[in-house]
Amino acid sequence: MNKFLLGLLLVSYTVFSQNKIKYVDPFIGTAKMGHTFPGATVPFGAVQLSPDTDTVSYELNGKYNPEVYTFCAGYRYQDPTIVGFSHTHFSGTGHSDLGDILVMPTTGKLLMNPGIADKPENGFRSKFSHKNEGAEPNYYKVLLEDDNILAEMTTSTRVGFHRYTFPKKDDAHIILDLTSGIYNYEDKNVWTVVRVLNDSTLTGYRQTTGWARTRTVYFSMTFSKPFKSYGSKNYENQQVYRGFWRKFNQQENFPDLAGRKLRMHFDFDVEAGEKVMVKVALSPVSMSGALANMNAEISHWDFEKTRTEGQNLWEKELSKMEVKLPSEKDYVNFYTAMYHAALMPTVYMDVDGKYKGLDHEIHQASGFTNYSSFSLWDTFRAFHPYLNIVNPSRNADMVKSMMEHYDQSALKMLPIWSHYANDNWCMSGYHSVSVVADAILKGVYKGDANEALEACVNTARQRKYEGIGEYMDLGYVPSDKNSTSVSNTLEYAYDDWCIAQLAKYLGKNDIFEEFHKRSENWKNVYDSRLGFMRPKLLDGNFRQKFDVLETHGQGFIEGNAWNYSLYVPHNPEGLMKTMGGEARFSRYLDSLFTMHLLDDFFANTEDITREGIIGNYVHGNEPAHHVAYLYNITSKPWKTQETIRMILNNQYANGPDGLRGNDDCGQMSAWYLFSSLGFYPVSPGSEEYWIGSPLIHEAKIYLENDKTFTIESVNQGEKNVYIEKILLNGKPLDGLKIKHSDIVNGGKIQFFMTPKKPKQKTK
Repeated sequence: MNKFLLGLLLVSYTVFSQNKIKYVDPFIGTAKMGHTFPGATVPFGAVQLSPDTDTVSYELNGKYNPEVYTFCAGYRYQDPTIVGFSHTHFSGTGHSDLGDILVMPTTGKLLMNPGIADKPENGFRSKFSHKNEGAEPNYYKVLLEDDNILAEMTTSTRVGFHRYTFPKKDDAHIILDLTSGIYNYEDKNVWTVVRVLNDSTLTGYRQTTGWARTRTVYFSMTFSKPFKSYGSKNYENQQVYRGFWRKFNQQENFPDLAGRKLRMHFDFDVEAGEKVMVKVALSPVSMSGALANMNAEISHWDFEKTRTEGQNLWEKELSKMEVKLPSEKDYVNFYTAMYHAALMPTVYMDVDGKYKGLDHEIHQASGFTNYSSFSLWDTFRAFHPYLNIVNPSRNADMVKSMMEHYDQSALKMLPIWSHYANDNWCMSGYHSVSVVADAILKGVYKGDANEALEACVNTARQRKYEGIGEYMDLGYVPSDKNSTSVSNTLEYAYDDWCIAQLAKYLGKNDIFEEFHKRSENWKNVYDSRLGFMRPKLLDGNFRQKFDVLETHGQGFIEGNAWNYSLYVPHNPEGLMKTMGGEARFSRYLDSLFTMHLLDDFFANTEDITREGIIGNYVHGNEPAHHVAYLYNITSKPWKTQETIRMILNNQYANGPDGLRGNDDCGQMSAWYLFSSLGFYPVSPGSEEYWIGSPLIHEAKIYLENDKTFTIESVNQGEKNVYIEKILLNGKPLDGLKIKHSDIVNGGKIQFFMTPKKPKQKTK
C-alpha cells in the first residue's frame, strides 16, 4: 500500500466523538443470520449504498438454490472479495431483491466480467480485508487491495456519493454494472436503458422482475471529472430479431444504449492520490426525476459536507432517546438497535413528491412522505409500535402510504409485503390492519379513520387471498387447502381483533360484532387432546400426521406448533384457560425455554440456527416475540423478568454475528429496545404495554409533543433482574401494564430492582 493511502485508512467502527452515533456498529448482523448491510445511508433513506461481496444464482438446476439465502443483503462478512457497490438493499430480510446500479473502480486491463472469488484477478472484483474496512452512520470505506484503491461512500436521502482515491494510472476505469442484482437469475433483468448526456453525466433505468414482479429504478450518474472514453457490452443471449441498431458500433463511445444485460466502463487518467467522485441519484418516476433529485440534494462535490449532513440526521434520530446503561457493550447494542430501527421502510418519492403507485401511474404525495418496503409480518409486532412512541409523525406517513396503496390496489387490499410499487404477498396474515388500527387508537394517524376501517374490513374480506374464503365460512383455514393453514388462522384471528377494536372505537357495532367473533377463531384449531394448535381438514377433523417440533409441512410458517400454540396475543387469558389453566400453561412456558432440540430439528430450517433458539423458543423468528411476557398472567411474573433479561443477554451481542436471527427490517431491534426499556407491546391494537425487566439504568424518551418520559431502574444490576415495586409518577403501579397515554403524556416510571424473586405479583 502506498503511504498516501495508508495515511487515509485510519479504520475504526466507532470513531465519532458525538454522543450517540459513536456507539453504532453497522457491522452487527452482517453475518449469515443478520442479513444487514454495513454501507452508507441516512435514516429511512431511499439509497442504501453498500458493498456487495458476491452472489449466486437464485436458480440451480431449475430449482431454488438454498445458498442464495446467505446473500440476502448483498454483503457477507466472511467473503474475501467485493464485486462492487450497489445502491439499494434490504436490511435483515429472509428473502431479497434490489442490489441496483452497481459501481466498481478498477485499474489496468479492462475487465468487464466480475470473475469469481477464487480468482478475482480474472474480473473486476477485488480482494479486501476487514483490517482495512470501516463503517459509521452514513459512511463506509474499504481498501480494494487488488488495485490499491480507497473506496468511500456517503449519501443523502436519494443520492449515493462515491469517492475513489486512485494510485497513478493511465488506465483507470469505473465499471457500471446494470446486470448485477440480489437474488438474481437468468431472466430477472427485463430491460435497461442508458443515455450518455455529455462527458460526465448519464441517465437511465433498470427494470426487473423478481420478488417485486414489475420494478423500475431510474437513475442519473455524474462524475467529478470528464471521462476520456467509455464503452458498453450487452451480455444477453443473441436475439433472433436484432433490429438495425447494428449499423452503429454500440460498444465504444455510443450514447444511446438499451438491452437486458448491460455493463459499461468509463475510462480516466489519474494521478497518485487523485480522488474521482461519482454521484448516483435514484428516482421511482423518471430519469429527469433522478437528475432533479441529485441537483436538489447534492448539487456540489463536497463529500465531507454530505457525510456530515447525513451524520447530523443520524445524531438527531438517535437522540430521541438518552440512556444510561451498564456497559459499553450495552451502549453499542442499544444505539445500533436504534440505527437498525431507522433503516426501513424507505422514502419512495422524488423531491417534488411524485412517485409511482401500485397502479403503475404517477401520483403526487401531498402533505406526507410516501414510503416503500413494508415487511409487515415482522414489523407490526414491535417496530411500528416503537415508531408510535419515538417517531409518530413518520409512522403516520407510513400509514398514509398504506392507505394510498389500498386506493391504488386493483384487489382493494392494504399491503401484505410491499416494495417499489409492488406487493410481493410474502408471509401470512394481513398485518397492515394491525399497524393502521394501532396508529389510530393511539392518536398517531390523523387521517380519515372511517376510510381506514373500510380498508381494513375489505382486506379481511378478500375471499380470494390465502384461504380467507374458507376462514370466513368455516372459522379456520383448512390444511388441505393451504400449507400454512394454522398460522394463517391464528394471525387472521389477531388481525380481526384489531379491526374489532377500531370498529368499537368508531362506534361501528355491526363490524365490531363480526370481527370480534372472527377473533376467536383461534379456538377452532386448538386440539385439546394434544394441547397444541393443529392443522384441521376441510371435513372438520384434525390432520392425523402431525409433528409438534417440525417446522415444515405442519401448517405453520417460520415456526412450529410449540411456538405458534402461544400465538393468541389478543386473548392470552382465554388461551391459558383453554390450555387447562395456569398450572399447565406455566409448565408449557417453562418447557418451551428449557427443552433441548436434537440436531435433526435444524435439518429443514433455512433461516434459523441453534444460536437463534433458547430451548425451543425461537427468538430468531418473530411469532414468539411476545411469549416471554406471558408469565405476567400467571402467579409468577418474575419469570417474565428473568427470561427477558436472559434473552437480552443471549440473543444480542456486539460484532458481525451479534443478531441471532434476521433483523427483519427492524423487528428484532425493536424488541431489544422495548425490552431494554422495561415494557413491550404484546398486542398492538391495545393501548397497553406489558412490563418486563429493564436493562437500562435510566432512559429519557424525548417525545414529539415536547414532553419527556423518564424510565429509572433503581438498583439495576446483572443479578438484580426482579422488580420489587413500580412507581408511575410517584404512585404505585396497579398491575404489570402501562398505557400508551402514560408515556406520551410525559412523566416518570421507576422500577425498584432486587436479586430476590418476589413471592407475589408485583405492585
